[in-house]
Amino acid sequence: EVQLVESGGGLVQAGGSLRLSCAASGFTFDDYTIGWFRQAPGKEREGVSYIRSTDGKIYYADSVKGRFTISSDNAKNTVYLQMNSLKPEDTAVYYCAATPHSTLEGRAFFYFVLQRVHYGEDYWGKGTLVTVSS
Repeated sequence: EVQLVESGGGLVQAGGSLRLSCAASGFTFDDYTIGWFRQAPGKEREGVSYIRSTDGKIYYADSVKGRFTISSDNAKNTVYLQMNSLKPEDTAVYYCAATPHSTLEGRAFFYFVLQRVHYGEDYWGKGTLVTVSS
């Protein structure tokens, strides 16, 4: 069975740090792009960061650039999102998604994945809640 499981969320004060994990089972990351997305209460889901297994390409949304770091441990089939200098506006449910065979770059990748979220074309986890208090 294919699964993505996020963990590491929690409550943290502004300025604090959390590390999220996205553990995959039932498939390997070969030829997948693993993306982190988030959805704040009352807002649409948005892309945060991604890492592409084929060439290691990494991308960050402007809102998290310089504060978040994505990394991958292929031996563990796990992708991490280190989040530093957290702000209250980072409060959201964070999801990871695995997209096969994508060469799209930047926001185009996020748009592509979010457009087809309801069609089951990608693997999604169930999310982990991050709450940043002021």
